[in-house]
Amino acid sequence: MTPVSKRICVYCSASRNLSPAYHEVAAQLGQLLAERRHTLIYGGGSVGLMGEVARAAHRGGGQIIGIIPKMLVSVEFTYQQASEVIITEDMRERKTRMEAHADAFLALPGGIGTLEEIFEIMSLRGLNQTTHPLVLINTGGFYNPLDEYLQKMHHEHFVRRPVNEIYYLAPDVYEALRYVEAHA
Repeated sequence: MTPVSKRICVYCSASRNLSPAYHEVAAQLGQLLAERRHTLIYGGGSVGLMGEVARAAHRGGGQIIGIIPKMLVSVEFTYQQASEVIITEDMRERKTRMEAHADAFLALPGGIGTLEEIFEIMSLRGLNQTTHPLVLINTGGFYNPLDEYLQKMHHEHFVRRPVNEIYYLAPDVYEALRYVEAHA
């Protein structure tokens, strides 16, 4: 049975200096999104993991919505083959638009910007302001330290809800999409 098409927001790095293993996972995700007829919502860049996931989705004939703030248009080189490019005034508007367009959120490994985006969704889920699933794709155990830290925060009562109710830690892109398709 073909899953119902979802609009899936992918948070990830725009860094150009990452291990090829991360690029492979990003390409795998983009390909699977296209194959399963999901729309990719992402940060609009053509470099790093952002570019990788977008190019793979495009090669597979997928729908792509890139949302990029005008200050990053020249820095991250907007992915021109996107089905739609939305240029925002700033990062806050970018995040708001990405959230508004999405049925679910996936996070590939990323830096501080990715963490900010993840924490925004965690906060919204923790406050019951969204029911859209958040999945961290745990490539090579990348998110293990964050998961341990958040588990500790819950154990010590800084985070009220159990963290497994706030996000799902997936070992790979296949499990991430399986989870989203079952919960979005």
